[in-house]
Amino acid sequence: MTPDTKIETKNIKKQNIVSSTDAGTLSNDNRKNVFSSKNFNLWYGDNHALQDINLDFKENDISAIIGPSGCGKSTFVKSLNRMVELVPIVRTEGQIIYKDRDIFEKSFTKEELRTKVGMVFQKPNPFPKSIYDNVAYGPRVHGIKKKKILDEVVESSLRDAAIWDELKDRLHENAYGLSGGQQQRVCIARALAIEPDVILMDEPTSALDPISTIKVEDLMKELKKNYSIIVVTHNMQQAARVSDTTAFFYEGYVVEHDDTNVIFENPNDKRTEDYVSGRFG
Repeated sequence: MTPDTKIETKNIKKQNIVSSTDAGTLSNDNRKNVFSSKNFNLWYGDNHALQDINLDFKENDISAIIGPSGCGKSTFVKSLNRMVELVPIVRTEGQIIYKDRDIFEKSFTKEELRTKVGMVFQKPNPFPKSIYDNVAYGPRVHGIKKKKILDEVVESSLRDAAIWDELKDRLHENAYGLSGGQQQRVCIARALAIEPDVILMDEPTSALDPISTIKVEDLMKELKKNYSIIVVTHNMQQAARVSDTTAFFYEGYVVEHDDTNVIFENPNDKRTEDYVSGRFG
């Protein structure tokens, strides 16, 4: 393939991308954006992993990001709280806007950003501490020392994570002794304890059994009353069940972003249709 052919192929890919303003009802949604990416690009060394990403995420939505392995889903989500910068060879161009502030501006520190944006990972990752200390960790880091306040934060966070009744008499047990599903809900409570606006979830149920998965999905639906949730998932049924909007990533691009029912029932791009119907991925 000649250099000119590569450029032509890249341009064709870009022209075929369906944006939220081209399809469905997203363009008619007047709610505020919690996150917007504008011509966002990311490289791992010479690998152009994310290419011209333009996405808006609305407040109090569950937004799913789907796509085959290696398409950039997790990289994009980890860009939203700048965790991707832990990789030394990363460089970026473009903007990611959190509530009218560019997250890369010097006055907006990573520490401040991460008080606004919580993160739940693929596998439950409790600290080797008590359940109480896991949930109290973030508030303590941010200067809360009084036991009464910490007690209140721990209880309210575990209640919000729908696991207080299961654990209220076990708070000083090691979190490693919990089941996988319980550990993940403790990790969600730990994320909630810093009172974020947005919760990022990267494959949050992929390591869980079906019953625990349903509990986490039900919890997500409840949490969206007070939080905006952005979830990466390989599970098409999960995306269809829980999300309000869905973005389909492919080879580092956003192919299509629309209301979830449009993506699954009437997609505008053949690649989206093939992916959600299981023809590849």
